[in-house]
Formats: sequence, structure tokens, C-alpha cells
Amino acid sequence: MNIQYIKNIENSTYSKQHNGLIQYGTSGFRTKADYLEHVLYRMGVLAVLRSKICNAAIGLMITASHNVESDNGVKLVDPNGEMLETSWETIANDLANANDTDIITVIQRIINELKIDMSVSATVITGRDTRKSSPSLLDAALAGIRALNGIVKDFGIVTTPQLHYLVVCTNTNGNYGEPTLKGYYTKFSNAFERMRKYRNSFNSDKYIAELQLDAANGVGALAMKEFQKYIGSALKVNIYNDGNGELNHMCGADYVKIQQKIPLNMQPEVNARCASIDGDADRIVYFYVDETKKFHILDGDRIATLVAGYIKELLQESSLQLNLGLVQTAYANAGSTNYISQKLKVPVACVSTGVKHLHSKATEFDIGVYFEANGHGTVVFKKTAIQSISNAAENTMLKENERTAAEKLIHIINIINQTIGDALSDMLLIETILYAKEWSIIEWEKSYTDLPNKQVKVKVKDRNIITTTNAERQCVTPIGLQDEIDKVVAKYSKGRSFIRPSGTEDIVRVYAECENLSDVDKLAAEVSSLVYRFAGGIGPEPTL
Repeated sequence: MNIQYIKNIENSTYSKQHNGLIQYGTSGFRTKADYLEHVLYRMGVLAVLRSKICNAAIGLMITASHNVESDNGVKLVDPNGEMLETSWETIANDLANANDTDIITVIQRIINELKIDMSVSATVITGRDTRKSSPSLLDAALAGIRALNGIVKDFGIVTTPQLHYLVVCTNTNGNYGEPTLKGYYTKFSNAFERMRKYRNSFNSDKYIAELQLDAANGVGALAMKEFQKYIGSALKVNIYNDGNGELNHMCGADYVKIQQKIPLNMQPEVNARCASIDGDADRIVYFYVDETKKFHILDGDRIATLVAGYIKELLQESSLQLNLGLVQTAYANAGSTNYISQKLKVPVACVSTGVKHLHSKATEFDIGVYFEANGHGTVVFKKTAIQSISNAAENTMLKENERTAAEKLIHIINIINQTIGDALSDMLLIETILYAKEWSIIEWEKSYTDLPNKQVKVKVKDRNIITTTNAERQCVTPIGLQDEIDKVVAKYSKGRSFIRPSGTEDIVRVYAECENLSDVDKLAAEVSSLVYRFAGGIGPEPTL
């Protein structure tokens, strides 16, 4: 590292303000915004080093997604739009938590051990959400990038999926799409409109081209307003929680999924199709309220089955022999897993929580569908699969219905943001399928029955006490806890429960499901109580 770089870093005003350990989780660093300025500066430096070793643009997104307004975070995006390579998470931890006096030494060690050529140019694409703390954190990141003479392409306020899209487009010289926000809106909206042209009319009693959208008072509200200009009358989206209220407060996909309640400020009409996205617009869940005022949620499991089922139909119609698979986590409801494997006859794989795990597994299929139950997911297509579909769409020797099905698959591919789970792209995909099937949200829900389920958070002194295995479905430590969970689960018909530590805060998440709705609260409470006692719970012990 040359003398000028060393001087730049030594003269930085972003000294360490927080001595507690900050860990790079599945979604990067995420904690109180006040703790993060030095972390952002150092991640700016790290992004430059990562760009040099990859010889490609790297993304740096400032967001805390569905967390409260006072939190913030940062994550780095690799050249193909994927999460930061796992081995670099440890490097990020070391750099973020090093003492100020050790920073030069740590950076030099990274350069030496990875043999980074510092003469290679580096580009970092930056973006941020709408949090009040984001501008100052962006300034810190920019200072870190420029300390090593990195080139900055700042896109300002963007959704997390938009940043992933911009990174991929930049690194593929526009082959995936134009590396601009206009290119983002144009790519997905054009494909959406093309799919609409396959039917001249639809039964308005079933599918109504209007959606009520809870935007969590986040950046997704701004993006949806812009999207509306592109999709026009093809779909009318009425936006609630559009930024005038507190970010993620009693609204957003995480709130709706966990609390299973209507978001604040929404009073939907009976059976009206509603959706909720999270603060950085990478998750989406659907919901409605019936005539009895009962709340119905259609989460990531439902989205996955809808998408996988429709793609399988098109594959069959086109006579294409491609390997379609679906990837879930332990949070997937057993009802959905049984439906996918037994009814749809689509292979199902289970991996650990976190999009990076699902995305990686999905790429093993020709077409891989993945969604977490929280609504975070997408579909990925191998290049060979895309080529086969394109060839079929252009093959005049095929029957007209086979070519048409292949054409539809091409448009479906272009509606999907393959780089990452994208709430707005996923919304267009869902609406396309419902339109094609002439389905209301009620008919969508009828495809299978979920087992009653519940999620609970237990505050603990140190989440690292909890370790898991088997795609997080079994607890390893504390020793004896899993045996006790098994005993509790055995008391309930079709019972299932697992626990896992949060990646960003000292809480343990408890998932419980069983056959009878009247029992699910009891199961969740009993397992939560075990976690509290075995893992050092904070506050009152969980009770029913």
C-alpha cells in the first residue's frame, strides 16, 4: 500500500465510536445507526479491495431493511449481484472491529494475503435507503472508497434490488439490462406489458387489475410511484404507508408476516387483493380480509408454489425438457412442501436461512425457484436454459402453442429480477400469473392448506449460545435443548418447531406449527420458554 493511501486512512476523521462487536450477518452489518460511521468508512475501503481482486464493480448498499428507523446497515454486493463471498465476511468482521491504531496493519495484511494488485482500478456502485442516518453514512463510505482512489458511481436513494440490478448490468456491459434506473423500470415493465397482450380480456369478477400496497414507509414507495408511470393502466397500485409515517412501524412485510395483522393505515375492502413490502423492497407478501374479518396471508411459500406451478405449466406446453426445482428453508410451511413435492411433482431442497444459501442452491437447477417464507426470493435461469427457451420460441417447426408457451417463458424471464429477491419485480410476476390464470386471491389461496403456524422472538444475552445444524432445523447447543424441544413437539399432532439465532441482534427466533390452530400458541410458548431457560433469556419468561 503506497504512502498516499496510508496518509489518507491515517487522516480519516471516522474513528471507532463503538467498542462492541459488530458482526457481518446474512444481510451485512446491521445495528444502531450511531455505531456505524467507522464501519461504513472501512467497508468503503474493503469494497475497493474487493473490486480490485474481482476486476469488476462492487455494490455497497446502505440499509437496515425491515429494522426500526433508528437502525441502519451496510452490505457489499458481488459482481454477479450475489451476496458477498462467504470468506470475505470474516475479512469484513476483522476490518470493522479492528482498533483505529491497527487499521493500516489489517488492510496491509488483507492486501498481502490475497495478493491484491493495487494498481488495478476499482469501481464501487453505491445506494442508500430513506433513513435519516443514511446520508451521513454514505459520506463515510465515500470517504473510504476515495481513500484508496476508488471510482464511485452513486445512485442515491434506491431499493436494494435496484442496486443489485445496477451492479450486474454494469459488469455485463448492459447484456442483462441498461445500467440505469430508467433501464430497471423499462426492462421489467416492458415484459409485464407483453405478457398482458396474450389475452384480450379477462373475467373481472375474478381478477381485478388493482392492488392495495403497503410500502412500509420506505424506499419502495418511491420506486412504486415511478413504476406506475411505466406500467400505466395495466395495473393500478394504490400505495399506503408511502413515506409520511415511521419506517417499518406496524407496517411492512415483516410485520404482516410475523404479526399476521393488517398494516397500520390500511382498511382494505372485503377480499381485496393486498400486498406488503419491506423497508428496502426486497420482500413481499400478499394478504386479504374475508367477509368474517378473518385475516389471510399468502407468504413466500404461496408465492413459490404459484410461480413454480406456472413455470411448470409453460414447460409442459412448450415440450421443453428442463430441470425445474424449488428451494425452501426450515420456515417453509409443511403444507406448501407437501403440495410442491406431491401435487406439482417439483423437486424440493431445504437450505439454511439466508438468500445467499437459497440462491446458491437454486443455481444447481436449470430453473431454480426460491422464496423464504418471509417473501424474499426470485427465480434463476441457467444460460443454457434461456438459450433452449429462446430457440424454442423461434423454432417454426414446433406447434404454435409450443412456440407461444416458449415466448411466454422469455417474457417471464424478463419480468424477473434474477440478481436478488425484488419485491416489485416479484409483484409484477405474481400479478402476471394471476391475470393469466384468471385467479382472484381467494382462488390462489385454495391451491393448498397451510398448517397453523407462529413465530416468536426471545431476547437473550448472547445469541451465539445457540448453534444449529441440518439447515437450522436442529439445535446443537446448548446441549440438551433439542431433546427438550423434541419432547414438546411430540405432544402435538403434525407438530414441528425449530429455533435459530438472529444474524443481527441478540434474539432467538422460534418457529412452531401443528395441525390444530388452538394448539399452535401453546407449542410456540413452550418452546420459547425452553429457549429462555437454556439460553439466558432477558425480561419476563415467555408464557401463553
